[in-house]
Amino acid sequence: MTTELSPDALTEVLARARQDYQDLTARGLSLNLTRGKPAPEQLDLSEELLNLPLGVHTSADGTDVRNYGGLQGLPELREIFAEVLQVPAGQLLAAGNSSLELMHDCLVHALLGVLPGATSRWVEQERIAFLCPVPGYDRHFALCERFGIDMIPVPMTAEGPDMDVVEQLVAEDPTVKGIWCVPKYSNPDGACYSDATVARLASMNTAAPDFRIFWDNAYATHHLTEEPVEIADLLAACDEAGNPDRAFVFGSSSKITMAGAGVAFFGSSTANLKWLLGHNAKRSIGPDKVNQLRHVQFLRDADGVRGHMERQRALLQPKFEAVARILEAELGGTGLATWTAPRGGYFVTLQVPDGCAKEVVRRATEAGIALTPAGATHPYGNDPRDAVIRIAPSYPSLPELEQALEGLAVCVRLVGYEQQAR
Repeated sequence: MTTELSPDALTEVLARARQDYQDLTARGLSLNLTRGKPAPEQLDLSEELLNLPLGVHTSADGTDVRNYGGLQGLPELREIFAEVLQVPAGQLLAAGNSSLELMHDCLVHALLGVLPGATSRWVEQERIAFLCPVPGYDRHFALCERFGIDMIPVPMTAEGPDMDVVEQLVAEDPTVKGIWCVPKYSNPDGACYSDATVARLASMNTAAPDFRIFWDNAYATHHLTEEPVEIADLLAACDEAGNPDRAFVFGSSSKITMAGAGVAFFGSSTANLKWLLGHNAKRSIGPDKVNQLRHVQFLRDADGVRGHMERQRALLQPKFEAVARILEAELGGTGLATWTAPRGGYFVTLQVPDGCAKEVVRRATEAGIALTPAGATHPYGNDPRDAVIRIAPSYPSLPELEQALEGLAVCVRLVGYEQQAR
């Protein structure tokens, strides 16, 4: 990655980088690029939700949404998101506002109960492991660490996880029980799984009969271009391959409407849905159906979701364009960084020279620019190359984002040139 400089040229650029950093720290900034939260302007697009539902308290199946019951969620809301998430409405569950909560519960129930196709509870087995495509989502890794599930890193490619590696690991080791996947505009590199990757995931031979794909389709509708990316239907592919119980599909409206008051979804085979509903019946008497009805009245149908997300795109696209523009202006041609150009989602991956990511983040923090900790994109917080930094452009205002990116570039130049000078 690094461009070779003569000793005199290196001395000159390093001196300039040190002066730029001194000027940066003197500005007293307080900027934050840590998490992919919707900006207030995005949340404002769903303000109408707070005035709903209007004069209706009964769902399409006759459920009084003000009362207990309806554990699977409102049928009309499941119809809306069935198309979005590629899950038949009858096999979809609508829950509270957090899909991460559903992932947590699925792990707990697999540990303490018996999955369809399993011979025993996971907790009774000596070792449980998950495959973790890297770079990946830190909260997936945190769940595994919380429950003592071993994590096995798998390299990501432009078409999804390296399937040669995945197929070998799952075929050889019965303790490998699952894989984390963010299949569209993945967190953090924006990769989209190819049809071939989906087909191989669905049909591969697994030593564990209770192997599960945790398909976190968090960015199913979060496009940044006029031509949305479409991915293959994993649930249908698993069914066709004779592995109908393999996929757990997760989704959420949290980055569609209001993050603090969205609706989370779980989709799978009939057997898996019955399994989860059976466990959920012991922990809840039903979800917030009033909020679900709000979403039905606000979004109306799948086309309503798409139209709403076009308004979201109008707010997000300029921020991602700013990332590309500023990184190119500040770091292009230096050999000190490469970065992704995602077609959707919420993140950009910045790669700096090996051994530099933690120091870049530290220098940025000292200058008042908060970044996600280096290593968060890898299991146990350990990026073996110390090279990946996740950028979350969504929440800051455009002027704040531009300041933060310019400051981050200063830190990358300083740390990169210091490393070359050693």
